[in-house]
Amino acid sequence: MSLTAALACLVALTYVGFGAPKILALPPMRRLAAHAGFSVPAYRVIGALEVAGAAAAAVGPAVPPLGVLAGAGLLLLMAGAVITHARRGDGVRALVPATVCALLVTAYLTSLLTTLE
Repeated sequence: MSLTAALACLVALTYVGFGAPKILALPPMRRLAAHAGFSVPAYRVIGALEVAGAAAAAVGPAVPPLGVLAGAGLLLLMAGAVITHARRGDGVRALVPATVCALLVTAYLTSLLTTLE
């Protein structure tokens, strides 16, 4: 398995893991939505975007333009997460998951883009 494919799998699993509970509006996600200042339906949309990005990233090695768009969208979501946590005054610990995920997506995009050269 290539590095790009491995990173695509990791990105997909990570974002399905974060997005599915939001879509299902599980009780912890409802609390997080309220804390972040989002309605439950808005938080479900964020979850749907995460799952859609996961699916597109998964096929990125086979369809690189789709993978690049997915990576860019996921990075925008993580930027939004960092901004939301910073505005809420959540502290550095709350920024770690979004930052680590952004680094993972950046590695995926870097690997994907180098295969296009």
